[in-house]
Amino acid sequence: MIRSRQNWAWVVAGVSFIALVGAAAFRATPGALIEPLQREFGWSTATVGFAVSVNLMLFGLTAPFAAALMERLGVRKVVASALTLVAVGSGLTVFMTTAWQLVLFWGVLVGLGTGSMALAFVATITGRWFVKHRGLVTGILTAGGATGQLVFLPVVAALSESSGWRTAALVVSVAALAVVPLVLLFLREHPADLGVAPYGGDVVVPVTPPSGGTARRALGALTGAARTGPFWFLAAGFAICGATTNGLVGTHFIPAAHDHGMPTTTAAGLLALVGIFDIVGTVLSGWLTDRVDSRVLLAVYYALRGASLLVLPQLFHDSVHPSMLVFIIFYGLDWVATVPPTVALCRQVFGLSAPVVFGWVFASHQIGAAFAATAAGLTRDHFGDYAPAWYVAGLLSIGAAVLSMKVKRSPAPAGGPEQPAGDLTPEGARG
Repeated sequence: MIRSRQNWAWVVAGVSFIALVGAAAFRATPGALIEPLQREFGWSTATVGFAVSVNLMLFGLTAPFAAALMERLGVRKVVASALTLVAVGSGLTVFMTTAWQLVLFWGVLVGLGTGSMALAFVATITGRWFVKHRGLVTGILTAGGATGQLVFLPVVAALSESSGWRTAALVVSVAALAVVPLVLLFLREHPADLGVAPYGGDVVVPVTPPSGGTARRALGALTGAARTGPFWFLAAGFAICGATTNGLVGTHFIPAAHDHGMPTTTAAGLLALVGIFDIVGTVLSGWLTDRVDSRVLLAVYYALRGASLLVLPQLFHDSVHPSMLVFIIFYGLDWVATVPPTVALCRQVFGLSAPVVFGWVFASHQIGAAFAATAAGLTRDHFGDYAPAWYVAGLLSIGAAVLSMKVKRSPAPAGGPEQPAGDLTPEGARG
């Protein structure tokens, strides 16, 4: 009986995976709908890119506060509310007629909703429920969010072309809303609620009541972490990670391919293929994170990503060539492979405050993504081509590899034990 209750950790992980996929449905929308929105409303690439930037910015800045809010109100309430907000925001887009409404619905409402379902949620779940296989589960859940985004792309693109972009937006809304009952029925807060230890652990960890307000705890974790060098190295590297994935490739790959004559549905299919290989790459990265120095993993991931982006401008054609397929497979394996080692380094350096601190590191990821989404749109409008954006992104990724090796792994808790944030079993120096 005790063993079966401890296995409830896998039920929690499964529901979390489905919730992340449901929230990720919206993440597929911007890249696939830029062209239809431009055709109907006459908006520039920069205008649509700005709405995406607002979304990405709030997606990141909400994360640390959501992690603290999960401690105060509970994971179930926060996640269910977040999915409902995504559904409402996506659904309301069918009524929009002006650009400011796009910013409000796509940017603000969905940004806040998806931000509450960001990777700080993954850090909270894995920190509470797993000791054994923690890196692996982090990889699987991370793949759920990123892969869900990319796999939805061809669906959204096909619906947009066959039935109109409004139908696609409504499907996204329903996908997010459909997950809410599962969250309310099966998601549990702590292993201690069932009287068991985290999976792979030997001790039932008592639940520590949160102290202080949500904003105070989130800002307190940031204040403590900001005094350390590792935080800034991790934040800067993750900002570049966001710029080179969600902000640039996730938002602008489809219109960039369309510039070279490739049909939108074909380009969306390529990004979906990135999502398929992302599952393999991220789960493998989680497995490696349990065994290999996380700094080395990050350096390798960023360096290889930079090299691939530097050659991408030469790979675009009006049809899919073998060289583009090689890029897609390679880039898919590397898409969010950076997340498990980044989460592990936060645990090793910041201890009990790790989930909230990681929320701030993730905020930097989305700030980088938001900047890249707008900057790439402006680049396309000014030069008539995305090539300069790809080259800059490649060089920045190589810089992120250097920053990753500067992170020192010796524990230096930020915020102290008075700010528990879900990870009750610091991993010390384990990589």
